[in-house]
Amino acid sequence: MNGQPGMPQPHTSRALRILLAACGSLALLLGIIGIFLPLLPTTPFVLLAAACFARSSTRLHNALLAHQLLGPIIREWQMHRSMPPGIKPWAFTLMLLSFGSSMLLVSTHWHRLLLAALAAVLSYFLLRVPVRADAERPRPGRILGWLDANVFALGREMRLSYLPPLMVYVAAGIQGLTGIVGTFFVKDYLGLSAEFLATLGFWAGIPWALKMPLGHLVDLMWRHKNWLVYLGAALIATSLSIMALLIGQREAMAALMHVNAWYVLATLLAPIGYVLQDAVADAMTVEAVPHIRSDGTARPQEEIRTMHTTMQTLGRVAIIGGSVLVALANLWLFDGSEALPRREQAVLYRDIYLLALLIPLVSIAGLILAGQLRRRQVKQLQRHGLSAAQIGELTAGAAGSTPVNWSLLGGSAVFALFTLLMGISEAEYGQEVILAGSLGIIALLMARLTRALTPDARRTLLGTALLIFMFRAAPSPGAGVTWWSIDALGFDPHFFATLSLIASALTLAGMFALRRFMAERSMLYVIVVLTIAQFLLSLPTLAMSLGLHQWTAMLSGGLVDAHFIALVDTALSSPLGQIAMIPMLVWIANSAPPELKATYFAVMASFTNLALSASELGTKYLNRIFTLTREVRDAASGALMTPADYSELTPLLLAAMLAGMLLPLLAIALTRLFRLQTE
Repeated sequence: MNGQPGMPQPHTSRALRILLAACGSLALLLGIIGIFLPLLPTTPFVLLAAACFARSSTRLHNALLAHQLLGPIIREWQMHRSMPPGIKPWAFTLMLLSFGSSMLLVSTHWHRLLLAALAAVLSYFLLRVPVRADAERPRPGRILGWLDANVFALGREMRLSYLPPLMVYVAAGIQGLTGIVGTFFVKDYLGLSAEFLATLGFWAGIPWALKMPLGHLVDLMWRHKNWLVYLGAALIATSLSIMALLIGQREAMAALMHVNAWYVLATLLAPIGYVLQDAVADAMTVEAVPHIRSDGTARPQEEIRTMHTTMQTLGRVAIIGGSVLVALANLWLFDGSEALPRREQAVLYRDIYLLALLIPLVSIAGLILAGQLRRRQVKQLQRHGLSAAQIGELTAGAAGSTPVNWSLLGGSAVFALFTLLMGISEAEYGQEVILAGSLGIIALLMARLTRALTPDARRTLLGTALLIFMFRAAPSPGAGVTWWSIDALGFDPHFFATLSLIASALTLAGMFALRRFMAERSMLYVIVVLTIAQFLLSLPTLAMSLGLHQWTAMLSGGLVDAHFIALVDTALSSPLGQIAMIPMLVWIANSAPPELKATYFAVMASFTNLALSASELGTKYLNRIFTLTREVRDAASGALMTPADYSELTPLLLAAMLAGMLLPLLAIALTRLFRLQTE
C-alpha cells in the first residue's frame, strides 16, 4: 500500500500489474522523449504513467511522486484536479514547440490544419484547468530553473492590460510577411539599382523621424489617439493593395503610372502608416501599466517600475514574435515555390500581399480590446463604491494635462516642410542636406525637451542616445549582397524563409537569455560587445565572397556549403539583434515626466531611427563606389539588358564591416570627450 488516503491501490492481479507497469514505463519514456521531439505531448504521458504505476507498483508510483519536478504536478492533479502555479506557461511552451515543429514536418495543408485544431482543443482544456495559489510548487533543476527565472518569469508578469499595445507591436512584427516577396519582385520585375534602393530606403526612413510631432500630438489628443491607428491602418492597407495590383494587374497599373513610380509610392506609404501606429503604441505601453489596483488604491512605485521594464521587454518580444510568425508562414507559403512557373510565382506573390491585409486588422483589434479593458476597469472601481468623479480622476492618466509645446510643434513643422521641399527639388545633395538639417532640428528639440531633467539624467539620456545612434548608423552592403546570394549561392525564397525563421526564433530566445546581461551591464559595455560580435559574424559572408564555401564543400563532400555556412552564421548572429534598444526604452518609461511619456518616446525614437536613414545614406555611397549589378532581362522578349557583375562584392563587404566597427568606437570617444553618461 502507498499509505496515502484517497489514492488508488495496486491491482490484485499480478499479470495486470506487470502489464500496467510496462504501460506506465512506456508512457513515462514517451513523455520524456516528448520534451525534445514533436508530436509527443509530455504532460498527458506523465499523468498516464502515474495512473498506471498507482495500480501496478507502489515503489514506482512513490518514486514518481517523489520527483522534485513531476511529483507536485501529479499530486495536485490527483488530489484537486488542478495545477500548481507556474506550470501553465511550461505546458503552453512545450505544446507550442511540439505542435509548431510538427506542422513544419508534415507535408500537406490538411495535416497542418488538423494539428492546429488539436492544439486549439488542448489549449482550451489547459486554460480551463484551475490553478491553486497555495499548491506545492515543483522544484526544477538548474537548467529548468534558469528557464523559469529568465523566460517564464516574464510570462508570469504578463497582464491582460499589456495586450492592446502588444497587438499593435505584433502588427509591426508581421509586416515582414511581404519582405521576401518584395526582394524577389524587385529583382525579377523591376530594373532598380542597389544605389537607387538605398536612396529609397533613406526616404522610407524619414517618416520615423516625424515621430516627434506625432508623439506630442498623441499626448495632446490622448483621448482620441486611436484615430491615428485607424489612419495608419488605412495607409498600410493602401500600400499592400498597390503591390498586389502591381503584380496581378501590371498592365492596368502601368497605364495609369509607371510601374517603378507605383512601387516607390507603396514603399513610402507603408512606413508612414507604421510610424503612426508605433507612436500610439509607445504611449499605450505607459497607459497599459496599471498605477492603481482594482479597488482604486495606488500601487508602490517600485512595483510600477518593474511593470514598466516588463512591458518594454514584452514589446520587443511582441515585435520579434510577430517576425517568428511570418517566418513560419513564409516557410509554408514558399514550400516548393522554386519549381513553379514564372506566372504561378507571380500569383503566389500577389496572394501573399493580399494575405498581408490582415496586418492592419491586428492593430485595430488591439484598440477594440483596449476599450473593453477600460470599461471593465470602470465597472470594477464602481463595485468598490467609487464615484464617477473619483473614477474619472483615477483613470484620466495624462489626458488633458499636457501643455502645448509650440517649440516642438514649430520645429517639427519646419522639419517636415524642409524635408518636403528638398525632396521635390531633387537637389544633388538633397539627402545629405536633409540628414544634416534633421539632426540639427532634432538636437535642438532634444535640448529644449530635456531641460526638465536633472543634469545627471540629461547626460545619461544624451549619452545613451548617441551610442545607439552611431551603432545603428553603420551602413550595410545593400541589396546587391542579397542578389549575389540568389544568383551565385543559389538561395531561393524557401531558404530565405528558413533563415528568417532561425533569425527570428533565436533573436526571441536571445531576448530572454540576455535579460540579465542587459540589466547588469552599462549601455557602453553592451555596444562594445555588439560591435565586436557584429564584426566577427560578418567574416563568414566576406569569406564566401572569396570562395570559402567552395573549398569547405569540396573538403566535406558537399556538407559544409554556402547554405550550411549561412545557417550557422544566422544562428550565431541572431540573438544580438534587438537588445541595444531596450535599456533606453526602459529608462524613458521610468524617468521621463509622466505627462510627456509619449513625447519622450517619440523624440528619442526620431533621433535613433534617423540613424537608419544615415545608414541608408552610407549604403548608397558604398554602392556608388562599389557597384554590383544583377542580371536584368526584358519581361516580354527575355533579351539580356544588363549582365550580372559581382566583382566588387569583397571590397564592398569589407568597407561595410570597417564602418560598422569605427562608428560605435567614435561614439564612445565622443561620450568620453563631452563627459556624457550611459544607462
